[in-house]
Amino acid sequence: MSTVSTQDLAQSLGTRETPWLEFKSTAKRAGKRGDAIGNAVCAMANDLAGRGGGDILVGVDDKGEPVEGADTSDQALLALTDLRDDGRILDRPSFTVQAAVYQGKPVVHIRVEASGTPPVRFEGVVWVRPGPTTRRATRDDERVLTERRRAADGPYDTRLVPASTLEDLDLEVFRSTYLPSVVDPDVIEENGRPLSQQLASLHLTRSMDHPVPTVLGLLVAGFDPSAFVPGAYVQFVRYQGADLDAPVADDQELRQNIVDTAARLEPVLRGHLRTRLVEKGFREEQHPEYPFEALREVCMNALMHRNYETSYAPTRIAWFDDRIEVTNPGGPYGQVRSDNFDRVNDYRNPSLAAAMKSLGYVNRFGRGIGRVRAALKRNGNPPPEFQVDESSWSVTLRAAT
Repeated sequence: MSTVSTQDLAQSLGTRETPWLEFKSTAKRAGKRGDAIGNAVCAMANDLAGRGGGDILVGVDDKGEPVEGADTSDQALLALTDLRDDGRILDRPSFTVQAAVYQGKPVVHIRVEASGTPPVRFEGVVWVRPGPTTRRATRDDERVLTERRRAADGPYDTRLVPASTLEDLDLEVFRSTYLPSVVDPDVIEENGRPLSQQLASLHLTRSMDHPVPTVLGLLVAGFDPSAFVPGAYVQFVRYQGADLDAPVADDQELRQNIVDTAARLEPVLRGHLRTRLVEKGFREEQHPEYPFEALREVCMNALMHRNYETSYAPTRIAWFDDRIEVTNPGGPYGQVRSDNFDRVNDYRNPSLAAAMKSLGYVNRFGRGIGRVRAALKRNGNPPPEFQVDESSWSVTLRAAT
Protein backbone atom coordinates (compact mmCIF):
# COMPACT_ATOMS: atom_id res chain seq x y z
CA MET A 1 0.00 0.00 0.00
CA SER A 2 2.84 2.41 0.82
CA THR A 3 4.89 1.70 -2.33
CA VAL A 4 5.77 4.98 -4.05
CA SER A 5 5.85 5.21 -7.85
CA THR A 6 9.26 6.43 -9.00
CA GLN A 7 7.87 8.23 -12.07
CA ASP A 8 7.24 11.95 -11.59
CA LEU A 9 3.54 12.38 -12.44
CA ALA A 10 4.09 15.96 -13.58
CA GLN A 11 5.68 14.52 -16.73
CA SER A 12 2.81 12.19 -17.59
CA LEU A 13 -0.22 14.05 -16.26
CA GLY A 14 0.78 17.69 -16.66
CA THR A 15 0.82 20.66 -14.31
CA ARG A 16 -2.61 22.19 -14.99
CA GLU A 17 -6.07 20.98 -14.04
CA THR A 18 -8.18 19.54 -16.85
CA PRO A 19 -11.49 17.63 -17.10
CA TRP A 20 -9.48 14.48 -16.37
CA LEU A 21 -6.97 15.83 -13.82
CA GLU A 22 -7.86 17.45 -10.49
CA PHE A 23 -5.64 18.77 -7.70
CA LYS A 24 -6.52 18.68 -4.00
CA SER A 25 -4.22 20.21 -1.42
CA THR A 26 -5.62 17.95 1.31
CA ALA A 27 -7.97 15.01 1.70
CA LYS A 28 -9.82 16.77 4.54
CA ARG A 29 -12.24 19.66 4.64
CA ALA A 30 -14.73 21.06 7.11
CA GLY A 31 -17.73 18.82 7.52
CA LYS A 32 -17.99 15.17 6.59
CA ARG A 33 -14.68 13.46 5.82
CA GLY A 34 -13.92 13.02 2.16
CA ASP A 35 -16.61 15.30 0.70
CA ALA A 36 -14.38 16.99 -1.88
CA ILE A 37 -12.57 13.78 -2.72
CA GLY A 38 -15.88 11.93 -3.03
CA ASN A 39 -17.21 14.56 -5.44
CA ALA A 40 -14.04 14.32 -7.50
CA VAL A 41 -14.05 10.50 -7.65
CA CYS A 42 -17.72 10.59 -8.68
CA ALA A 43 -16.99 13.12 -11.45
CA MET A 44 -14.04 11.14 -12.80
CA ALA A 45 -16.11 7.93 -12.79
CA ASN A 46 -18.82 9.72 -14.79
CA ASP A 47 -16.10 10.70 -17.30
CA LEU A 48 -18.07 13.40 -19.10
CA ALA A 49 -14.98 14.14 -21.21
CA GLY A 50 -14.85 10.56 -22.45
CA ARG A 51 -11.19 9.97 -21.57
CA GLY A 52 -11.68 6.64 -19.82
CA GLY A 53 -11.61 8.11 -16.32
CA GLY A 54 -9.29 10.55 -14.63
CA ASP A 55 -6.67 11.27 -11.98
CA ILE A 56 -6.80 13.08 -8.66
CA LEU A 57 -3.62 14.24 -6.96
CA VAL A 58 -3.91 14.90 -3.23
CA GLY A 59 -1.14 17.17 -1.97
CA VAL A 60 -1.16 19.63 -4.90
CA ASP A 61 -2.73 23.11 -4.76
CA ASP A 62 -4.94 24.74 -7.39
CA LYS A 63 -1.90 26.31 -9.07
CA GLY A 64 -0.29 22.92 -9.63
CA GLU A 65 2.28 23.30 -6.90
CA PRO A 66 2.92 20.44 -4.42
CA VAL A 67 2.21 21.36 -0.80
CA GLU A 68 4.50 20.62 2.10
CA GLY A 69 3.71 17.75 4.43
CA ALA A 70 1.31 15.78 2.24
CA ASP A 71 0.14 12.72 4.17
CA THR A 72 1.06 9.58 2.22
CA SER A 73 0.98 7.18 5.17
CA ASP A 74 -0.72 3.80 4.93
CA GLN A 75 -3.48 5.15 7.18
CA ALA A 76 -4.16 8.05 4.82
CA LEU A 77 -4.19 5.76 1.77
CA LEU A 78 -6.56 3.31 3.47
CA ALA A 79 -8.92 6.15 4.44
CA LEU A 80 -9.16 7.24 0.81
CA THR A 81 -9.54 3.67 -0.41
CA ASP A 82 -12.45 3.30 2.00
CA LEU A 83 -14.53 5.60 -0.24
CA ARG A 84 -14.80 2.71 -2.70
CA ASP A 85 -16.72 0.49 -0.28
CA ASP A 86 -18.55 2.74 2.19
CA GLY A 87 -21.62 2.97 -0.03
CA ARG A 88 -21.69 6.76 -0.49
CA ILE A 89 -20.61 6.52 -4.16
CA LEU A 90 -23.07 4.49 -6.25
CA ASP A 91 -22.68 2.63 -8.54
CA ARG A 92 -19.52 1.46 -6.82
CA PRO A 93 -16.51 3.06 -8.56
CA SER A 94 -13.27 1.38 -9.55
CA PHE A 95 -10.15 3.25 -8.51
CA THR A 96 -6.68 2.76 -7.05
CA VAL A 97 -4.84 4.79 -4.42
CA GLN A 98 -1.08 4.93 -4.05
CA ALA A 99 1.71 7.18 -2.90
CA ALA A 100 3.48 8.91 -5.80
CA VAL A 101 5.85 11.74 -6.71
CA TYR A 102 4.81 15.05 -8.27
CA GLN A 103 7.43 17.67 -9.09
CA GLY A 104 9.79 15.90 -6.73
CA LYS A 105 7.37 15.93 -3.76
CA PRO A 106 5.31 13.08 -2.21
CA VAL A 107 1.61 13.11 -3.10
CA VAL A 108 -1.31 10.67 -3.18
CA HIS A 109 -2.41 9.53 -6.65
CA ILE A 110 -6.01 8.39 -7.11
CA ARG A 111 -6.63 6.81 -10.51
CA VAL A 112 -10.37 6.51 -11.25
CA GLU A 113 -11.69 4.32 -14.07
CA ALA A 114 -14.71 5.41 -16.08
CA SER A 115 -17.93 3.74 -14.95
CA GLY A 116 -19.64 1.36 -17.35
CA THR A 117 -23.04 2.31 -15.91
CA PRO A 118 -23.19 6.11 -15.48
CA PRO A 119 -24.48 8.33 -14.00
CA VAL A 120 -22.62 7.64 -10.77
CA ARG A 121 -23.80 9.49 -7.64
CA PHE A 122 -22.03 10.64 -4.50
CA GLU A 123 -24.50 10.86 -1.61
CA GLY A 124 -27.36 11.02 -4.11
CA VAL A 125 -25.87 13.74 -6.34
CA VAL A 126 -24.37 13.32 -9.83
CA TRP A 127 -21.04 15.16 -10.16
CA VAL A 128 -19.26 15.86 -13.44
CA ARG A 129 -16.15 17.63 -14.64
CA PRO A 130 -16.78 19.38 -17.97
CA GLY A 131 -13.70 21.59 -17.53
CA PRO A 132 -11.08 22.22 -14.83
CA THR A 133 -13.77 22.34 -12.10
CA THR A 134 -16.09 19.76 -10.58
CA ARG A 135 -19.79 20.65 -10.36
CA ARG A 136 -23.25 19.15 -10.11
CA ALA A 137 -24.55 17.64 -13.32
CA THR A 138 -27.20 19.49 -15.27
CA ARG A 139 -30.16 17.79 -16.91
CA ASP A 140 -28.28 17.70 -20.21
CA ASP A 141 -25.19 16.25 -18.51
CA GLU A 142 -27.27 13.40 -17.12
CA ARG A 143 -28.86 12.86 -20.52
CA VAL A 144 -25.42 12.45 -22.09
CA LEU A 145 -24.31 10.02 -19.40
CA THR A 146 -27.51 8.00 -19.63
CA GLU A 147 -27.40 7.69 -23.40
CA ARG A 148 -23.87 6.27 -23.24
CA ARG A 149 -25.15 3.05 -21.81
CA ARG A 150 -26.07 0.42 -24.35
CA ALA A 151 -28.63 -2.24 -23.78
CA ALA A 152 -26.41 -5.13 -24.86
CA ASP A 153 -23.36 -3.99 -22.91
CA GLY A 154 -22.54 -4.09 -19.25
CA PRO A 155 -23.99 -6.16 -16.43
CA TYR A 156 -27.20 -8.11 -16.90
CA ASP A 157 -29.10 -6.03 -14.34
CA THR A 158 -28.95 -2.91 -16.54
CA ARG A 159 -30.08 -4.58 -19.78
CA LEU A 160 -33.40 -3.90 -21.45
CA VAL A 161 -36.36 -6.25 -21.11
CA PRO A 162 -37.98 -5.59 -24.51
CA ALA A 163 -41.26 -7.38 -23.72
CA SER A 164 -41.97 -5.08 -20.76
CA THR A 165 -43.47 -1.57 -20.64
CA LEU A 166 -43.83 1.21 -18.10
CA GLU A 167 -47.15 -0.34 -17.11
CA ASP A 168 -45.16 -3.22 -15.60
CA LEU A 169 -43.52 -0.85 -13.11
CA ASP A 170 -45.13 0.24 -9.86
CA LEU A 171 -44.41 3.94 -10.24
CA GLU A 172 -45.76 4.68 -6.77
CA VAL A 173 -43.05 2.46 -5.26
CA PHE A 174 -40.53 4.30 -7.43
CA ARG A 175 -41.71 7.78 -6.41
CA SER A 176 -42.37 7.16 -2.72
CA THR A 177 -39.64 4.69 -1.76
CA TYR A 178 -36.87 4.23 -4.31
CA LEU A 179 -36.32 7.74 -5.71
CA PRO A 180 -36.00 9.50 -2.32
CA SER A 181 -33.55 6.83 -1.11
CA VAL A 182 -31.21 7.26 -4.09
CA VAL A 183 -31.36 10.95 -5.00
CA ASP A 184 -30.99 13.93 -2.69
CA PRO A 185 -34.54 15.35 -2.27
CA ASP A 186 -33.24 18.88 -2.85
CA VAL A 187 -31.83 17.78 -6.21
CA ILE A 188 -35.19 16.27 -7.23
CA GLU A 189 -36.98 19.52 -6.37
CA GLU A 190 -34.38 21.80 -7.98
CA ASN A 191 -34.08 20.03 -11.33
CA GLY A 192 -37.70 19.08 -11.93
CA ARG A 193 -36.73 16.23 -14.23
CA PRO A 194 -39.60 14.43 -15.98
CA LEU A 195 -40.42 10.89 -14.89
CA SER A 196 -38.89 9.34 -18.02
CA GLN A 197 -35.56 10.99 -17.32
CA GLN A 198 -35.61 10.08 -13.64
CA LEU A 199 -36.18 6.43 -14.49
CA ALA A 200 -33.47 6.38 -17.16
CA SER A 201 -30.98 8.24 -14.99
CA LEU A 202 -31.32 5.57 -12.30
CA HIS A 203 -30.89 2.70 -14.80
CA LEU A 204 -34.51 1.56 -14.38
CA THR A 205 -35.35 2.20 -18.05
CA ARG A 206 -33.57 2.97 -21.30
CA SER A 207 -34.51 5.08 -24.32
CA MET A 208 -36.17 8.15 -22.87
CA ASP A 209 -38.38 8.75 -25.93
CA HIS A 210 -40.04 5.35 -25.52
CA PRO A 211 -38.97 4.07 -22.08
CA VAL A 212 -38.46 0.32 -21.74
CA PRO A 213 -37.74 -1.16 -18.29
CA THR A 214 -34.40 -2.76 -17.54
CA VAL A 215 -33.92 -5.87 -15.43
CA LEU A 216 -33.04 -3.54 -12.54
CA GLY A 217 -36.25 -1.57 -13.04
CA LEU A 218 -38.36 -4.73 -12.82
CA LEU A 219 -36.45 -6.08 -9.81
CA VAL A 220 -36.72 -2.81 -7.89
CA ALA A 221 -40.17 -1.56 -8.91
CA GLY A 222 -41.89 -4.20 -11.04
CA PHE A 223 -45.33 -5.49 -10.11
CA ASP A 224 -44.20 -9.07 -10.85
CA PRO A 225 -40.51 -9.30 -11.84
CA SER A 226 -40.78 -13.08 -12.25
CA ALA A 227 -43.08 -12.58 -15.26
CA PHE A 228 -40.01 -11.37 -17.17
CA VAL A 229 -37.09 -12.67 -15.08
CA PRO A 230 -38.33 -16.19 -14.25
CA GLY A 231 -36.18 -16.82 -11.20
CA ALA A 232 -36.84 -13.46 -9.57
CA TYR A 233 -38.85 -14.65 -6.58
CA VAL A 234 -38.39 -16.11 -3.11
CA GLN A 235 -39.68 -19.51 -2.02
CA PHE A 236 -40.16 -19.83 1.75
CA VAL A 237 -40.93 -23.22 3.33
CA ARG A 238 -41.29 -23.95 7.06
CA TYR A 239 -40.91 -27.63 7.91
CA GLN A 240 -42.16 -29.22 11.14
CA GLY A 241 -39.06 -31.32 11.58
CA ALA A 242 -35.40 -31.56 10.65
CA ASP A 243 -35.55 -32.92 7.07
CA LEU A 244 -37.36 -32.48 3.77
CA ASP A 245 -39.76 -35.33 4.55
CA ALA A 246 -41.19 -33.45 7.52
CA PRO A 247 -44.72 -31.95 7.31
CA VAL A 248 -44.87 -28.45 5.83
CA ALA A 249 -46.23 -25.79 8.20
CA ASP A 250 -45.94 -22.82 5.82
CA ASP A 251 -45.18 -22.52 2.11
CA GLN A 252 -45.09 -19.14 0.38
CA GLU A 253 -43.84 -17.68 -2.90
CA LEU A 254 -42.92 -14.00 -2.81
CA ARG A 255 -43.08 -12.66 -6.36
CA GLN A 256 -42.96 -8.93 -5.70
CA ASN A 257 -40.22 -6.39 -6.35
CA ILE A 258 -37.34 -6.01 -3.89
CA VAL A 259 -39.13 -3.31 -1.88
CA ASP A 260 -42.37 -5.27 -1.47
CA THR A 261 -40.54 -8.58 -0.99
CA ALA A 262 -38.56 -7.11 1.91
CA ALA A 263 -41.75 -5.70 3.44
CA ARG A 264 -43.50 -9.07 3.17
CA LEU A 265 -40.53 -11.23 4.17
CA GLU A 266 -39.93 -9.45 7.47
CA PRO A 267 -43.24 -10.48 9.12
CA VAL A 268 -42.91 -13.99 7.66
CA LEU A 269 -39.51 -14.47 9.31
CA ARG A 270 -40.51 -12.81 12.57
CA GLY A 271 -43.67 -14.91 12.70
CA HIS A 272 -41.65 -18.13 12.77
CA LEU A 273 -38.97 -16.82 15.13
CA ARG A 274 -39.20 -18.31 18.64
CA THR A 275 -37.51 -16.99 21.75
CA ARG A 276 -35.91 -18.80 24.68
CA LEU A 277 -35.13 -17.80 28.24
CA VAL A 278 -31.47 -17.40 29.17
CA GLU A 279 -30.32 -16.98 32.76
CA LYS A 280 -28.17 -13.92 33.42
CA GLY A 281 -27.27 -14.18 37.07
CA PHE A 282 -30.53 -13.59 38.99
CA ARG A 283 -32.31 -12.48 35.82
CA GLU A 284 -33.82 -14.29 32.87
CA GLU A 285 -33.60 -12.71 29.44
CA GLN A 286 -35.37 -13.65 26.24
CA HIS A 287 -33.13 -14.55 23.32
CA PRO A 288 -34.39 -15.49 19.84
CA GLU A 289 -33.41 -18.76 18.19
CA TYR A 290 -31.72 -16.67 15.52
CA PRO A 291 -30.73 -12.99 15.57
CA PHE A 292 -32.97 -11.18 13.12
CA GLU A 293 -30.00 -9.11 11.93
CA ALA A 294 -28.32 -12.28 10.64
CA LEU A 295 -31.52 -13.51 8.95
CA ARG A 296 -32.02 -10.19 7.19
CA GLU A 297 -28.39 -10.00 6.06
CA VAL A 298 -28.36 -13.55 4.68
CA CYS A 299 -31.67 -13.19 2.82
CA MET A 300 -30.96 -9.76 1.34
CA ASN A 301 -27.47 -10.75 0.23
CA ALA A 302 -28.91 -13.83 -1.46
CA LEU A 303 -31.26 -11.59 -3.47
CA MET A 304 -28.44 -9.19 -4.28
CA HIS A 305 -25.83 -11.73 -5.45
CA ARG A 306 -27.95 -14.42 -7.11
CA ASN A 307 -27.78 -15.26 -10.81
CA TYR A 308 -30.86 -13.76 -12.47
CA GLU A 309 -29.61 -14.22 -16.02
CA THR A 310 -29.32 -17.95 -16.63
CA SER A 311 -31.18 -19.61 -13.76
CA TYR A 312 -34.93 -19.95 -13.32
CA ALA A 313 -34.57 -21.27 -9.76
CA PRO A 314 -35.82 -19.01 -6.96
CA THR A 315 -33.97 -17.90 -3.88
CA ARG A 316 -34.97 -20.56 -1.35
CA ILE A 317 -35.41 -20.22 2.40
CA ALA A 318 -35.91 -23.60 4.07
CA TRP A 319 -36.69 -23.33 7.81
CA PHE A 320 -36.31 -26.53 9.83
CA ASP A 321 -36.69 -27.12 13.56
CA ASP A 322 -32.92 -26.97 14.11
CA ARG A 323 -31.62 -24.80 11.27
CA ILE A 324 -32.36 -22.41 8.41
CA GLU A 325 -30.92 -22.98 4.93
CA VAL A 326 -30.82 -20.08 2.45
CA THR A 327 -29.84 -21.05 -1.09
CA ASN A 328 -29.49 -18.92 -4.18
CA PRO A 329 -28.47 -19.86 -7.74
CA GLY A 330 -25.12 -18.54 -8.88
CA GLY A 331 -21.71 -19.54 -7.61
CA PRO A 332 -18.67 -17.30 -7.04
CA TYR A 333 -18.42 -14.38 -9.45
CA GLY A 334 -15.48 -12.33 -10.74
CA GLN A 335 -12.53 -12.39 -8.36
CA VAL A 336 -14.50 -14.32 -5.72
CA ARG A 337 -13.66 -18.03 -5.31
CA SER A 338 -14.83 -20.76 -2.97
CA ASP A 339 -11.65 -20.35 -0.90
CA ASN A 340 -11.74 -16.54 -0.52
CA PHE A 341 -15.45 -15.59 -0.51
CA ASP A 342 -15.27 -14.37 3.10
CA ARG A 343 -12.43 -11.95 2.32
CA VAL A 344 -12.99 -10.82 -1.28
CA ASN A 345 -16.11 -9.32 -2.83
CA ASP A 346 -17.33 -8.76 -6.37
CA TYR A 347 -20.74 -7.98 -7.87
CA ARG A 348 -22.67 -9.96 -10.44
CA ASN A 349 -25.44 -7.33 -10.21
CA PRO A 350 -23.65 -4.04 -9.44
CA SER A 351 -26.61 -1.73 -10.06
CA LEU A 352 -28.92 -3.91 -7.97
CA ALA A 353 -26.29 -3.90 -5.22
CA ALA A 354 -26.22 -0.09 -5.35
CA ALA A 355 -30.03 0.07 -5.23
CA MET A 356 -30.25 -2.26 -2.24
CA LYS A 357 -27.54 -0.30 -0.43
CA SER A 358 -29.47 2.93 -1.01
CA LEU A 359 -32.69 1.32 0.21
CA GLY A 360 -30.95 0.19 3.40
CA TYR A 361 -31.32 -3.55 2.79
CA VAL A 362 -27.56 -4.10 2.97
CA ASN A 363 -25.31 -2.11 5.25
CA ARG A 364 -21.89 -1.88 3.67
CA PHE A 365 -20.30 -3.59 0.71
CA GLY A 366 -18.11 -6.57 1.55
CA ARG A 367 -19.15 -6.77 5.21
CA GLY A 368 -22.17 -9.12 5.08
CA ILE A 369 -20.46 -12.34 6.15
CA GLY A 370 -18.66 -10.62 9.00
CA ARG A 371 -21.91 -9.09 10.26
CA VAL A 372 -23.68 -12.46 10.14
CA ARG A 373 -20.90 -14.17 12.08
CA ALA A 374 -20.81 -11.43 14.71
CA ALA A 375 -24.59 -11.42 15.17
CA LEU A 376 -24.73 -15.20 15.58
CA LYS A 377 -21.89 -15.18 18.09
CA ARG A 378 -23.56 -12.48 20.20
CA ASN A 379 -26.79 -14.48 20.25
CA GLY A 380 -25.11 -17.76 21.19
CA ASN A 381 -25.59 -19.50 17.82
CA PRO A 382 -22.96 -21.70 16.15
CA PRO A 383 -21.03 -20.06 13.27
CA PRO A 384 -22.73 -20.02 9.86
CA GLU A 385 -21.95 -22.87 7.46
CA PHE A 386 -21.31 -22.07 3.80
CA GLN A 387 -21.49 -24.42 0.86
CA VAL A 388 -20.23 -22.85 -2.36
CA ASP A 389 -19.95 -24.55 -5.74
CA GLU A 390 -19.92 -23.42 -9.36
CA SER A 391 -23.69 -23.02 -9.68
CA SER A 392 -25.09 -22.21 -6.25
CA TRP A 393 -24.45 -20.68 -2.87
CA SER A 394 -25.94 -21.96 0.39
CA VAL A 395 -25.79 -20.66 3.97
CA THR A 396 -26.94 -22.70 6.97
CA LEU A 397 -27.75 -21.00 10.28
CA ARG A 398 -28.17 -23.35 13.24
CA ALA A 399 -30.46 -22.55 16.13
CA ALA A 400 -29.05 -21.41 19.45
CA THR A 401 -29.11 -24.08 22.13
